[in-house]
Amino acid sequence: MLTLNLTPIFKARGIEKPYTFLVKAGLSPHSAYVILNSTTRVFRLDHIELLCDVLNCEPNDLLMWTPKKGQKVNDNYPLKNLQQNENNESALEVLRKMTYKELRQKTKDMTNDDNNQTRQK
Repeated sequence: MLTLNLTPIFKARGIEKPYTFLVKAGLSPHSAYVILNSTTRVFRLDHIELLCDVLNCEPNDLLMWTPKKGQKVNDNYPLKNLQQNENNESALEVLRKMTYKELRQKTKDMTNDDNNQTRQK
């Protein structure tokens, strides 16, 4: 079963009032309500694009897949990549646990990756 999984993204982005955030981003109050309460049965492409734009994410980041009760799937099942990660730790918590040296190295690695991508364009 596919469902919307926005809570981890809001948490990672430090968004404390998701409803207000979505309405200010351009969703109607009704659309924001049904998206946040996972009661929407139709997920419009313009809503997906808006969410990805304002949350700086990909469409796959918005969705979570849970197998039906008793459903067995093999490792290469296409939707298996959308299963929720067991780690409920926020990005900020992960960063806080890193040593200063690890944090500096990650920042350096990210800067190098950005520079390499810019050169390839």
